[in-house]
Amino acid sequence: MTFEQMFLFGLFIAVFAMLIWGKFRYDLVAFGALVIALIVGVVPYKEAFSGFGHPATIIIALVLVVSRGLINSGAIDLITRRLLATERPVAQHIGIMGVVGGVLSAFINNVAALAILMPVDMQAAGKAKRLVGITLMPLAFATILGGMITLIGTPPNIIIAAYRETATGTPFSMFDFAPVGIACTIAGISFIALVGWRLIPIDTTKSDGNSTFNSLDDYIAELVVGEDSPLLGKMVRDLDADAEEADVEVIGLVRRGKRLPGRARSNEIRKGDMLVVEAPPGPIDKFRSALKLSFVGEDRQTKIASEGMALMEVVVPDDSRIIGRSALDVKLLYRQNTSLLGVSRKGKKFVERVRHLPIQSGDVLLLLGSSDQLPSVANWLGVLPLRERGLNVTQHKQAGLAVGLFAAAILLASLGVLQLAVALAAVVVLYVVLKIVPITTLYEQIEWPVIVLLGSMIPLGTALETAGGTGLIANAIVSFTAPYPIAVVLTVLMVVTMTLSDLLNNTATAVIAAPIAVNIATALDVNPDPFLMAVAVAASCAFLTPIGHKNNTLIMGPGGYRFGDYWRMGLPLEIIVIVVSVPMILLVWPL
Repeated sequence: MTFEQMFLFGLFIAVFAMLIWGKFRYDLVAFGALVIALIVGVVPYKEAFSGFGHPATIIIALVLVVSRGLINSGAIDLITRRLLATERPVAQHIGIMGVVGGVLSAFINNVAALAILMPVDMQAAGKAKRLVGITLMPLAFATILGGMITLIGTPPNIIIAAYRETATGTPFSMFDFAPVGIACTIAGISFIALVGWRLIPIDTTKSDGNSTFNSLDDYIAELVVGEDSPLLGKMVRDLDADAEEADVEVIGLVRRGKRLPGRARSNEIRKGDMLVVEAPPGPIDKFRSALKLSFVGEDRQTKIASEGMALMEVVVPDDSRIIGRSALDVKLLYRQNTSLLGVSRKGKKFVERVRHLPIQSGDVLLLLGSSDQLPSVANWLGVLPLRERGLNVTQHKQAGLAVGLFAAAILLASLGVLQLAVALAAVVVLYVVLKIVPITTLYEQIEWPVIVLLGSMIPLGTALETAGGTGLIANAIVSFTAPYPIAVVLTVLMVVTMTLSDLLNNTATAVIAAPIAVNIATALDVNPDPFLMAVAVAASCAFLTPIGHKNNTLIMGPGGYRFGDYWRMGLPLEIIVIVVSVPMILLVWPL
């Protein structure tokens, strides 16, 4: 071996060891390795930061922003809204959640799909008095499987498509992954729903994931009934089913500025009425979106706000401007274009109007305002923002527009009219212009550690390929499998790739394994497509550890899982994926 090969192999082994150790964050490890390679000279300076401008890196960043836009618009909530309508047996619940998760993750980033469905699953577990650890891992695995269906569902597919363009001149298109991805997803979710969840160690699911929700403050808030609300003409008591579904309690009705006696359950709801509800911020927004209600002052704020609207939770200290005064007294809406949506007072109920309520020290307030102005409003009030927990204002009136723009971009990219990166970039620009994604939070939607990881690993992977390192690995695999059919070669390649993906980030694995796949195909003098597709599938399927895929990491705490719990369901699932995908790959992508 040459010096470059030996150094790069040693560097990659060190990177693998550091990532498995977990002492330092993966993006720092990857960037540090790139710097070392530059100093030694095995990566040319002109290629130093080529990974950050790589199409795969750009597409991954854009997909994350588009995913947030679809969430903000309420489009995703339209799909998930009915999932908690009735209690279901565990297997049926896992099957339904798995299918929805698989479909969502095919069209938005699979991490975003899990983030959307985790609260739904945890609320369902709470209602069924079921430990959330029984269902969270199946949901995470289902979203990973669904991401394999399309180009944009998971980063490995984007990387493999871009590498195919480098190797052959033509990238994989949006739905080239679908035949194999759908087959693996159907087989995988069927196994998870029928058998897999039973393999999860019950004694490790003692964590009550629902405590995340139970610990949230319940606010008393007011929601305005508009002329297009489906509630017009109904009695307040008729809202029980909708309120239960959204985990909201309707505790009163305001009409013409006065709160009606009691809970007003026998009163008919009219245009301009305000429903008084009690719930955490997320359920309040979900209830509002589902029934086409609006926050007090929302229309005025939306017209005036230079950026999109956002929610902020703040606690009131002793020296706050608003102590002993109400939101109306300080003219919060008119002076600061900010609404006081709700007040949480240590679980105590009150009958005063929210805007008329004198605020006390220790109250927690829920504010709605322009995303770029809320910090200065909090400073003006003299209140202290609480730790952010991902509160968003669903813009349900823009759901159709958000979906339409995204669908148009996918169609244009699929037909070859626009490059995928250009089409997604256009969607992002329109989302920002239409305030579906506020420009002040635009860059917050991008998972920068993943971008740094990918931007660092691409030049390292290119250097390994240029130095002949990937060729050595490919030749070793070819020599080992020489007496056997191509299906065995594909299987060995998938096993090696899956093993790497379980120990590393799946993005890094795809960068390393893609050139190995092409080198194997070249050595065998066959079509490289089946081998690239095998790497795409295997790099995505990291089911043995919590570190191979971020979805596995996200559920570890809420589900109460330990490091060694994942392989029990993950190992048979990986075997199923290999058994299903190898013949499908050879059928769809002949040699």
